[in-house]
Amino acid sequence: MSDLPEPLPGEDEWRRRFIIINLARIGGTMIVVLGLALWQSDLARPGGWPALGIPLVALGLFISFAVANFLVRRWRTPPTP
Repeated sequence: MSDLPEPLPGEDEWRRRFIIINLARIGGTMIVVLGLALWQSDLARPGGWPALGIPLVALGLFISFAVANFLVRRWRTPPTP
């Protein structure tokens, strides 16, 4: 292995990464909205369904923030040690 740095990704690669990061954020937000709807409304059953809604909200928040930030840090240029 050589000590040379990897070449910088091209414009197509940056565009793909940008789209993936934003899809993670949008998808996480959609999961949060679905979880809130299940939790607080009569969508699935009368009185709401907190046993399903609360974990969905937590999962959506995790995807929106933690996963998206992980991808941003992973693809940062130049990479931080």
